Amino acid sequence: MAEVVGVRFKQAGKIYYFDPGDLKLEVNDFVVVETARGLELGRIVIAPGQVLDSDIENPLKPVLRKAEPEDIEHAKQFEDKEKEALEECAKLVDKFKLNMKLLAAEYNLDGSRLTLHFSAAERVDFRELVRELAKRLKVRVEMRQTGPRDEAKMTGGCGRCGRPLCCMTFLSNFTPVSMRMAKDQGLPLNPMKISGVCGRLMCCLVYENDYYQEMKDRMPRNGQRVMTPSGEGRVVDINILKVSVMVELETQAIVEFPLNEVSLMINAKRDQGNNYQKVKEKENGKNPEKENDRAKS
Repeated sequence: MAEVVGVRFKQAGKIYYFDPGDLKLEVNDFVVVETARGLELGRIVIAPGQVLDSDIENPLKPVLRKAEPEDIEHAKQFEDKEKEALEECAKLVDKFKLNMKLLAAEYNLDGSRLTLHFSAAERVDFRELVRELAKRLKVRVEMRQTGPRDEAKMTGGCGRCGRPLCCMTFLSNFTPVSMRMAKDQGLPLNPMKISGVCGRLMCCLVYENDYYQEMKDRMPRNGQRVMTPSGEGRVVDINILKVSVMVELETQAIVEFPLNEVSLMINAKRDQGNNYQKVKEKENGKNPEKENDRAKS
């Protein structure tokens, strides 16, 4: 077990573990830590606690100190410089005729390193761009190419539901999404209708997938014979949200029944057989319940 604290550098960003050392830290405290990009300002989102060694991906780095007001003010000043750096980089992109879309710029806490995020359909040779930009801004420059989902996370926007994108508000990690999830939830299989602004399948398809899987295991499948309060019938559809079953009766009528009023014919016949056996035993003067009690005693 290791003592760690969870730090996040951006809203809905990935959570990284650091060693709190002897510092007394609480959630929402700002701290200064050392990363591969140098010194960075982060916010505590997970209070100090014990985690398994297997949950730690890399050797823990220590939290250097609690952030001072000067550190926070320094970070805000660099946010303004990030806009200038992005504009300067855009000019060079046009100059070198590079087929890339600039997304965001980030300085580390001491301003010694600038990271530029971009998207591109193909591999881009940006070596001349980096050299020229580093010469103009007098900093070390790093270029990072991002995928469609990360691009949407950075640029933001609204989804089909009208709310801000999940990835920019609370999703820390992207979970694989498949067409199978859409099929299980009865959604149209047209990718245009179930894709987000990133062009990939919507992340929200994952949210209720476990519930749909659980309910599908509990509910009868289409075509199965069932017993209902109105008699025997065949399942033609199920409604997982309403927990109901559409049954075509022998009269050709299609009726919707709650799941608890429907039983598979195998189970229904078994129950009918048990009830019939109990009736016959009572007719012969036997009481199966009393006999079971005697057997137990």
